[in-house]
Amino acid sequence: MTSPRTEIVVTGLAAVSPAGVGLEPLREVIGSGVSALRPIPPELAGREGYLWGRAEGFKASDFMSPLKARKLDRCSQFAVVATGMALKNAGLDPAAFGATRIGIVLGCGFGGIANSEEFLRGYMTNGVDGLVPMLFPNTVPNAPASNASIEYGMKGPNATFVQRFCSAEAAFQMACRFLEEGRADIMLTGGVDELDPFMIEAFRDMGQLRRFADGFSEGAGILVLEKGDVARKRGAAIRAEVGHIRTVGSLLPGREGEGIARLLSGTGNPAVVSLSGVAAGMPCLTGPLGHSRILETGSLLGRSLAMGGLAMASLILSAPRGASALHYGASPEGPYYAIDFTVS
Repeated sequence: MTSPRTEIVVTGLAAVSPAGVGLEPLREVIGSGVSALRPIPPELAGREGYLWGRAEGFKASDFMSPLKARKLDRCSQFAVVATGMALKNAGLDPAAFGATRIGIVLGCGFGGIANSEEFLRGYMTNGVDGLVPMLFPNTVPNAPASNASIEYGMKGPNATFVQRFCSAEAAFQMACRFLEEGRADIMLTGGVDELDPFMIEAFRDMGQLRRFADGFSEGAGILVLEKGDVARKRGAAIRAEVGHIRTVGSLLPGREGEGIARLLSGTGNPAVVSLSGVAAGMPCLTGPLGHSRILETGSLLGRSLAMGGLAMASLILSAPRGASALHYGASPEGPYYAIDFTVS
C-alpha cells in the first residue's frame, strides 16, 4: 500500500539510547561509527561474546522526582523524558497550543516487561495475595504513550502499536493518518522499549541471542510531526518533510521483486537510507539502493521491536540538508515499510 499525503513536516526530535540521553550523543555515535553496544555479562548470556544496548546513561532521577519515577516502569520513564525533550526541541507547549490538537502514537515491543515479570512472579509464587496492584498499569504496552500524554496534558489521539520490528513504523504511519484526517494538528510518534536482564535469559534459553535477539537494546526515539501550514504559522523550524509511506505485507517466495518494486516506487536515488529491524540482513531490500549511503543503526545502537524511532531520528540528524532520505523497516516475515523524507 502507498500512502500519499498532504504536507507533513518534522519539527522536533528526541532520543534516549545506548549512546546517551539527547540528540548530541546520538549524533556523535552515528558520525563516528563507534558502536555503543556493550558485552552482556556471561552469567546472563551463558558465555561471552554477546552484546546488548542498555541505556546506562539514563537516570530517571535526573528528570523527575523519586516518587514519580517509582510509579513508572522504565519504558514509561523513557517515553516521558523523550516526549518532554521532543516538545522542547519543537518549541511546543501543549497547553498554550491547544491540548486537544496534540496527540501521541508510539510503537512498543516488550513495554514494561520488568514490571510484568514482577507482577506475574508474585502471582505464581504466592497466588492472589502476591499480586501488587500498583504494578498492573505498567504491564500493558500502551502505558508509555499514556503516561507521556498525562504528563504533558496532550489530549489528542493516543494509540500504541505492537507489530514486531516495525512497531515504530506502524505508529508513524498512523500518526500521519491522524493529521491527514484532521483529528490533530501535531502528533508525536516513534518508538520506545526497555531491555531487562530477564529478557536476555529468555532469549538465551530460546536460542535467539545470535538470531533476532542479536544486539538487543532499549531506548526511545520520538519525532514531532505537524501539518506544514501549522508549523509555518507558529514559526517552527522544519527539520524534514515527510514524503510517501509504502508498505508491503509480505514478500512472496519467487515474487520478491514485485514487493521490492512497490517499496522503492517513486523513491528516486536517496542520499541516505536508514535500516531498522531485520532490513540489514535482507540483500533483496538493500541491493537495489545503488550508491546510497547506508545507515545501519542496529550495529551502533542495537535493535528492539520499536527501534525504528531512533533509526528515523538518526536519519534526519545525519542526512545532508536538502537531501532525499529513505527509511526501511522490516520484520522477519513482514510487514515491510519504506518512508521518504526530504531533510531541510
